Order: sequence, then C-alpha cells, then structure tokens
Amino acid sequence: MTDVNFKTALSAALQDRAGAPSDPAQQPAEDTLPYDLIELLFFAYKDFTGDPDDVLAKFEFGRAHHRVLHFVERNPGIMVTDLLGILRITKQSLGRVLKQLVDAGIIEQREGMNDRRQRLLYTTDRGHTLAEKLARLQQERLERALIGLPDGSEEIVRRFLLQMIDPDAHADILKLVRSPFHLKD
Repeated sequence: MTDVNFKTALSAALQDRAGAPSDPAQQPAEDTLPYDLIELLFFAYKDFTGDPDDVLAKFEFGRAHHRVLHFVERNPGIMVTDLLGILRITKQSLGRVLKQLVDAGIIEQREGMNDRRQRLLYTTDRGHTLAEKLARLQQERLERALIGLPDGSEEIVRRFLLQMIDPDAHADILKLVRSPFHLKD
C-alpha cells in the first residue's frame, strides 16, 4: 500500500490555492500546528452531520437522537447498557433521548427472552426508514468526497479514521464497524 502523508499533501494543496509558499522552509516557524487539518475536520464534520441535522430538525430531534438511532439500527436488539458503553453518555441522558424516540414511534423496547429486566432496543419500521434516509445522506457526501481520489483511497481514509481513534478503543470499535475491507488494527 502506498504511504500517504495527508498532512504534507493537504497542507501543500491548500497553500498552493491560497498563493502561499508550499515549500516548508518558507513557512513561518510559529505555524507548527496543523490548523488546516483541524479546521478542515471541523468543517467536514459540520457538513457530514448537517445533512441529517436538517432532517432530524423536522422531528425536533438532534444529534444525540441520531447517534442512538444509528447504533440501534445497526445493532438490532442492543441492550441499553451496551448502548451506554458505545455512546459514553449517562443513563439519564440516554433515557431522555430514548423516551423521545420511543414516544415518536422510532424505537421500541422489548424485554429480554431470558431476563425480563433487560431492555432490548429495535427500530420500528418508521425508525428503520428514518435511519436509512440519514445514512443515505451521509453516504452521498462520502461518495462525493471519494470521487476525485485515486483508486484505493477509500481504504486509506478508513485507516486514517481508525488512526484518529484512541488506540485503546480500536478492538472494541472494530467489533462494531462492519467494513468490506476488514480493517485490522
């Protein structure tokens, strides 16, 4: 696999566009932080989540609702305790969001087969349709971003995103993420 240095390539491309020197020797010494990457990540995240935000606003839902819906859709029958671990939020925060999703007919709770105290979460037909709509919006944005990149870039982006995650969490994340390329830590 080709070794890609995103920082160097992206920084050079942005500086060329701005008319700034692309030679690192001509860079100001105080500009050692990758502000361009930090800011691009902020803007990319804003737009990546913004498309679903617009749809969710019609339901008076926000990003917390989106995250819960996404992981319930992707993991039918997930236990509330497992969802808490994935989202790293308090039981109280999840309870508020979950109640709204249940009341809206987006998610349903069922008792566990062996333990009636367990609460297993599933999307309803309405929830499934909404989750797919939100995922399609994000898929379209990803496809637009990948169109002009060289062959194999999708795997490089996967690797980059995995590297952004704390190494201690890689094993747990890789259990959740179903990838056609079977990312390895």
